[in-house]
Amino acid sequence: DGHMANLLGSALVLSSLRSRLRGQVKFIFQPAEEGGAGAKAMMDDGLFEQFPCEAVFALHNMPGVESGHFVFRSGPTMASSDDVFVTLQGKGGHGAMPHQSSDTLMAAASIVMALQTIVSRNIKPVDAGVISVTMIHAGEATNVVPDTCELQGTVRTFTVALLDMIEQRMREISQGICTAMGASCDFQFVRNYPPTVNHAAEAEFMRQVMADMVGPENVTPQEPTMGAEDFSYMLEKVPGAFINI
Repeated sequence: DGHMANLLGSALVLSSLRSRLRGQVKFIFQPAEEGGAGAKAMMDDGLFEQFPCEAVFALHNMPGVESGHFVFRSGPTMASSDDVFVTLQGKGGHGAMPHQSSDTLMAAASIVMALQTIVSRNIKPVDAGVISVTMIHAGEATNVVPDTCELQGTVRTFTVALLDMIEQRMREISQGICTAMGASCDFQFVRNYPPTVNHAAEAEFMRQVMADMVGPENVTPQEPTMGAEDFSYMLEKVPGAFINI
């Protein structure tokens, strides 16, 4: 796509200037960025052990940014990406006789509402976290209370410490509500991409390069976004920065 074309074009230009370069430039063609964790696969394969780097940089096309502009920030830039799966097991029954059942849908509805109290009451107001329940699967008939219900959703944070707290509270709330309503709960929390955190020195270096290219007025500070990016795995290994164009 456009990102591969940018990298190939950069390699072509810099190769033609090889005699004027000091040091080495290594071009990383990373697969499977959208959900496949290609950066993690490259880390697991020993990318930086095989090809040591003092710094690593990434550029991403950002629709909506005016042509000729760069946007970036130092520090936390993009959030972690994490999945949660909650399976409730109760006792089904007839909708006309709910007292004979253990209603997993009622428990699930209570869990969905209670999970939002983590953001409003457990997270410091100056910190940022997102908990979104995006799927509920249960039931097949209008007059039958289902015996199982499944919730799924996503969690986003900028720090691992906050993520640890959110996972713990989600587990406690889900299991506690199920116990109170006579159901059991299987809670699974899957950590996908870690937060993308730009290193200060490398981010400043990149800002200066961008300003030299397009002028400082065309280098815009970027607000942190709750989207995720697996370049974060590389930034955990080597100092660097991630920008948008």
